[in-house]
Amino acid sequence: MYFAVDLGATSGRTIVGKLEDGKLVMRELTRFSNNLIEVNGHFYWDIYALYNEVVRGLKEAVAQGLTISSIGIDTWGVDFVCVAADGSVSQPLSYRDPHTFESMELYMRDVMPRSELYGISGTEIINFNSIFQLYAMKLAGNSAFAGAKKFLFTPDALSYMLTGEMVCEYTIASTSGLLDAHKRAFSPRLLESLGLNADQFGRIVFPGEV
Repeated sequence: MYFAVDLGATSGRTIVGKLEDGKLVMRELTRFSNNLIEVNGHFYWDIYALYNEVVRGLKEAVAQGLTISSIGIDTWGVDFVCVAADGSVSQPLSYRDPHTFESMELYMRDVMPRSELYGISGTEIINFNSIFQLYAMKLAGNSAFAGAKKFLFTPDALSYMLTGEMVCEYTIASTSGLLDAHKRAFSPRLLESLGLNADQFGRIVFPGEV
């Protein structure tokens, strides 16, 4: 039996599925809201509430006597948490937060032109891409950014909270605008432009890795 977490920008659900006669049969276990938190003009996701909902879904699976062989977590892209040196997880800013409204233009004016950025990442240039969110945090002197030992994208953060393992799954990382599309790895050039390095994002893993 497989356990899936499907998180969207307004709601989420947990699902179990299995193969029967060559077909995937799925059943919803739980459904819940995903609410933005507005504090001092900024919008955050409640990563701890989402984690609790994942655990609640797992407990429901156990209550129903199901044996789970693997867990998959799917979320929207670009957003991430900052993990401090002691392993604590910050509440992540949302891609809907206004702090990125000017950061894209400032980055392309002061750091790297659009053509060079696109040539490396191959990612559509949108103001809420992770690279521009990180740049906005750097410009603002954001304390979570300054103190981060690791940056984990949303599904990777939930995986870390479940397992203690910090890895970076490739397909979610591909939404960030930080990868070298030719090498399928983090671009040193793009990370250096933010004062960061690849070690702060963890080892890249590909779908299906245990």
